[in-house]
Amino acid sequence: QVQLVESGGGLVQAGGSLRLSCAASGSIFSIDSMGWHRQAPGKQRELVAIITSGGSTNYADPVKGRFTISRDNAKKTVYLQMTSLKPEDAGVYYCNMGVRTLPGIYSTLYNTWGQGTQVTVSS
Repeated sequence: QVQLVESGGGLVQAGGSLRLSCAASGSIFSIDSMGWHRQAPGKQRELVAIITSGGSTNYADPVKGRFTISRDNAKKTVYLQMTSLKPEDAGVYYCNMGVRTLPGIYSTLYNTWGQGTQVTVSS
């Protein structure tokens, strides 16, 4: 069984910064892409940023230039550095990883989610 545990959320003033972390544990052979999503009250969950196993990154337009996603493969951890935070960045942030528990290109890729961490931005 694979678990993702997020940390780093909290309350911050507009213009401030937060760093989110998400660590994977369990029976893991490899991890493909890692990403962060967020969900504001009354809105659908949306992709914030994603990083591939090769290190390529992609960001949602609203966070480009302010957020940075990174990964530490040895620690099985993905990070999201958030700067210049705005009230509209508030919500529950979820990490997501594509995890393989067995070797081989035909092994199942499990789309795994964390439990979420709350980010609140005061104006």
